[in-house]
This record gives sequence, structure tokens and C-alpha cells, in this order.
Amino acid sequence: MSKARHVSETPATQFLRKHGVAFTEHAYDYVEHGGTSESARQLGEDEHIVVKTLVMEDEATRPLVILMHGDKEVSTKNLARQIGVKKVAPCKPEVAQRHSGYQVGGTSPFGTRKAMPVYVEGSVLELPRILINGGRRGYLVGIDPAELVRLLKAVPVAAAL
Repeated sequence: MSKARHVSETPATQFLRKHGVAFTEHAYDYVEHGGTSESARQLGEDEHIVVKTLVMEDEATRPLVILMHGDKEVSTKNLARQIGVKKVAPCKPEVAQRHSGYQVGGTSPFGTRKAMPVYVEGSVLELPRILINGGRRGYLVGIDPAELVRLLKAVPVAAAL
């Protein structure tokens, strides 16, 4: 059902195509504040394989991206300690949007406006495939998680709560 609806190109899908990444497209009806539990439910997938893209910042307001399982939260304390900064906090939505170029709820780690360091929960890389935002609300792409390291130089961390 979800594969039938075609979603027009986004900076994320352009980036993936340019780098020769095979991906599947998964459109769903975006629900405000529905998060990964809503997309997983609609797509009939385990929320654990739906990876959320969170734009955060350190104490010097330098932006960074953390990729986390949909069913987990980020321990900002653990993340800060592992990446060697004093503190990490979520960006305000309008700031995150400025950094990424994407609307909150449609943030993809691929094709961001600004190059930012990317961190990924280590266990995400052990999954056979993941669903991650394709650059628009209501649109996920299915990819091999190894692409996160190959394309984004994502650094594995243990920051899940």
C-alpha cells in the first residue's frame, strides 16, 4: 500500500541517488506529534527499526545530528560525555530547521543544508535495514544502516535510554 504513493524528490533522495544508494520509499499519513510510533504503526513495521533524526547542539551552540531508534530516547548526558563536550541539548525547532534545511518532522540526515557531525546509536548499525526520514513529513526511506557510516561518517555512540 505505501509503495504505491510516489513522493517527489527531496534533497535527501537526490543525495542518496547521487551516491548510488538503493532505497525503498515508504509514504504514510503524517500526524502532528505522532512520531516514530505513528509511522511504524501505519507502515506495519517495528518502531525499533524506524530511526529518528534529531538535531541537537553543544554548549557552544554547534549543531550535531544524533540518529536513534524510534522506541528509545537519547541520554544527552551520555552523548555529551562520549563526544567530549560539556552538554548537549535539542535545538529549538526553528534552529534545527535552519541547520538542516528540513521542516521538523521531516528531517533527514541526508542532504542537510549545513554539514554537521553525525552520531548514531551503535545498535542501529546492527540492524539488517532501517527506515529513516526521506526529507519530508510522512515519508521514510528504507536503507542499509551501513550507508550511515559510509555517506555521513556517522560515529557510533551508546546514548540510548
